[in-house]
Amino acid sequence: MPLVRVDIKKHQDPTFAKRVGQLIYAAMRGTINVPEHDNFQILAEHDEQHFIFDTEYLGIQRTDSLVVIQITLNEGRTLEQKKRLFKTIAESLNTELAIRLEDVFINLVEVKKENWSFGNGIAQYAV
Repeated sequence: MPLVRVDIKKHQDPTFAKRVGQLIYAAMRGTINVPEHDNFQILAEHDEQHFIFDTEYLGIQRTDSLVVIQITLNEGRTLEQKKRLFKTIAESLNTELAIRLEDVFINLVEVKKENWSFGNGIAQYAV
């Protein structure tokens, strides 16, 4: 059950953020075995005063087209799965939406299964 948060600078195309989210969901389905209908996303657009980032950290040249992706998910994926996920997301955003590879910033937050409640105040994954 990933929870995806995407933050971008306000875009002139009102469908842009949603299309980013669709590509991320497809990448998660194809690389880390996310099931159908397990799609929860928060897509946020910010003005320049509320979207701050370093344009050169680690020698990577970033632009105002930066896409920040944070995925909270259950722990247990292998390093190889994570690498495939990063690569698939970046390449699909590049191919489909012309987002530079350098402008794709991804952070995974792994949690134990019992840290989720999907509704009704119940920890559905707790054993």
